[in-house]
Formats: sequence, C-alpha cells, structure tokens
Amino acid sequence: MKFIVSSSALLKQLQQISGVINANTVLPILEDFLFEIEKNKLTVVATDLETVMKVHLDIEAKDSGKVCIPAKILLDSLKNIPEQPLTFNVDKNFAVEITSDNGKYKVMGETPDNFPKEPAADDANSFTMTSSALVTAINKAIFAVSNDDLRPAMTGVFFELDKKGITFVATDAHRLVRYTRSDVSCPKKDNFIVPKKPLNLLKGSLPDNDDELKVSYNSNHLFVVHGGTELVCRLIDARFPDYKVVIPADNPYKMVVNKHDFQNALRRVSVFSNKSTNQVALSISGSVLQLAAQDVDFSFEGNERMTCQYDGEDLQIAFNAKFLIEMLNGADTADIVMELSTPTKAGLIKPSEQGEGEQLLMLVMPLMLNN
Repeated sequence: MKFIVSSSALLKQLQQISGVINANTVLPILEDFLFEIEKNKLTVVATDLETVMKVHLDIEAKDSGKVCIPAKILLDSLKNIPEQPLTFNVDKNFAVEITSDNGKYKVMGETPDNFPKEPAADDANSFTMTSSALVTAINKAIFAVSNDDLRPAMTGVFFELDKKGITFVATDAHRLVRYTRSDVSCPKKDNFIVPKKPLNLLKGSLPDNDDELKVSYNSNHLFVVHGGTELVCRLIDARFPDYKVVIPADNPYKMVVNKHDFQNALRRVSVFSNKSTNQVALSISGSVLQLAAQDVDFSFEGNERMTCQYDGEDLQIAFNAKFLIEMLNGADTADIVMELSTPTKAGLIKPSEQGEGEQLLMLVMPLMLNN
C-alpha cells in the first residue's frame, strides 16, 4: 500500500486529534493513529476508548488499506520536516517507510485489526448549531466543572435541550455557570452530560466562526461533525443535580462594578489571603467597595477600595478570590452586575448586557467570614 500526502497538511490534522491519546494507556495500540485509505481519501483515527476523533484529508493513492502508526514518533518527525509531499509505503507486515525529498524514515506499524471499533450513531437525534456558539458555551462553562471523581455527574457539562434553545450548566458545588442559547433549535426536550476532556478537544479544534456543526446524540454517545473533523465521546452515565433549586430567585441588592478594575483589585489583594481558602472579604457601603484579605498565620494583610454603584443595605460578604477572578473572565462586558442578599447566600454574577440570543448566569457560594 502506498500513498502521497503533504507533510504540513498531515501534521496540522494529526495535531488536532493527538490530544485524545493518553500518555499512559493500558493498551499499547491506543498510542497509535489508525490510517485508513480509500480512493484518494485518508481518514486518521485516534481514541482512548472513551473519546474518538477522526480527520479526513485528500491524498494521492492507488489502492486502499489500513495501518496503525505510533503517534509520538510520527508527530515528532513531521514537526521537523519542512512542507513537501511525503510518500508512505506500507508492506504486508505493516512496516512503514516514509520518503521525503532527501530522506528516508522507517517505523514499525501495527496490525489495524486490534484497533478499537468506534461506536455507531444508532437511534441518534440530531440538531445543528454554529461552531462559535458551541466554542463560546464550552469556554463559558468548562472552568466550573468539578474534578471530583466521587461525583461523576459533576465532572462534565450538562446539556439541556429544548425546542426553544439549549442550556449548558457546569458546577463543582462551590460555583455554578448556566449559559443559554436561544438561537439553537433541538428536536425535543432532552438532556445529557458530556465529559470535560472531549469538550476541551472540541474547543481546540473548532473554529470560532459561523460554520455549521452537526451535533447528534443517543443514550450513550455524543457525535459532533465539522467539515472533515469528527468527534465521538461516551456520555457520563449519572444524574446531574437539580441545579435550579440552588439559584436564588430573589437577590435584592445589586452592585455594578468595572470588571477589569475589580479583577485586578482581587488579584492584588488575594496575594495576601490564606492560601487554602483564597478568602477575600467584600464590604459594600454606598458607592464604595472595600476588599480585604489576611493570612493570620503569616501576619499578611491586604486592603483596597474602589468605587461601585450599589443599591442595597450595607453588606459584608466573603468569597474565594480565585473563583471570582475566573468567573469574571466569562463576562464579555466592561461592567458586571453582582446580585447579593445575605453573607451566607449565594451571589449571582451577570454581564451588564446580555448578547443577542444568549444568557449567562454565574453563581458563587460565599465563605464564612472570619471575624
């Protein structure tokens, strides 16, 4: 079997899917790419048994066939070969010889029969959405996903589908993000949980533009197709917590503050906070917001004040500064609105203006004030 392919085109496609491959896998075959050739089309597949990613590219080939090639050595060699056509020759023992303009490289491939089969999209429901809508949703939600394997339902993003739109929810029990798009129409009411790893891979491989994606799902798997790239991942089989009961219906006090200034003040003050809690206390009164942090063990203390617009009674409430800084990144507006009620109730963070067809709400649990 022999085929010719552009070195840079191949490298670009392989880099898109190489993130699927785990460094220490149980099965040696999972460290390989599966190459499938059929009529001038090359399909390359990578999998870790939970997630499968495929790319298609045009090549020159006379015959069809399959071979597994070790991913690391192939990527390392392609990174150092300048743009040129490469000829791959595969013999019947799956030895691969790669010929460039002035070099010859040999690598031992493996039999493709042992490569895991990918799941079929049986009984799948599908809908379409723009690439940028999905990338934005992943960016807004993924940081709030939990890393606690004892609560598997929280280790992914909850997709809630409806004919009127789609809602993405992520929580780690300390904070929660809910992002809704009304410009996506799903076939029926449904929901499922997508793990963090495939979402990160999608975020890296999808363009932030208006290309149309086809998204399908059945009871066990999610399928996303964009042009020549396909991703299949196993869904998390668990019940997502009822997030609606956590969101306070009425937080009467509203504070509007410049996002950039608030983030920078939090960064400066949190340097002096206790490293295990990152606690920063906010004291709001009138149009003044005071930030204070201290680490009693080391006698560290940091205080800052800034202006804000505040409508409500004087309030002192403490949050994890690291969480707040991350959450503020989700808002794309110059100002953010914080809705608060008492020092023990969750605070809500929203952008000062919502984009057309989208709605973002972030919730953060307060910390106990150490008086």
